[in-house]
Amino acid sequence: MATINFGGVNETVITRDEFPLEKAQETLKNEVIAVIGYGVQGPGQSLNLKDNGFKVIVGQRKGGKSWDKALADGWEEGKTLFDIEEACENATIIQYLLSDAGQIEAWQSVKKNLTPGKTLYFSHGFGITFNEK
Repeated sequence: MATINFGGVNETVITRDEFPLEKAQETLKNEVIAVIGYGVQGPGQSLNLKDNGFKVIVGQRKGGKSWDKALADGWEEGKTLFDIEEACENATIIQYLLSDAGQIEAWQSVKKNLTPGKTLYFSHGFGITFNEK
């Protein structure tokens, strides 16, 4: 473990010494990770996970540039590339990487697929947590 200062706050974090890639692969061997969104963050995160041996699928709105980019990057429609709702249905871990506006728009489709045993995480989530009255 290491203590790292993040903007003036000291946090204890687990490092690769305590949790190497092989342990992560073993821990997540039965999980399907759906990367929702293939814009700024989706390609790097999904391809990194796939290249490191994790089961990954991509959820994206059909018909746009990002859908075409996912196809060009080797994701296969109906096998590893799905519309957002179907990817959420098929995943045990949902990585929500749409833009803030996209997260708000797609939230109901994602939310209804958050069934017991599934995990949802964000790399950013301002659009979901912000509430102006």
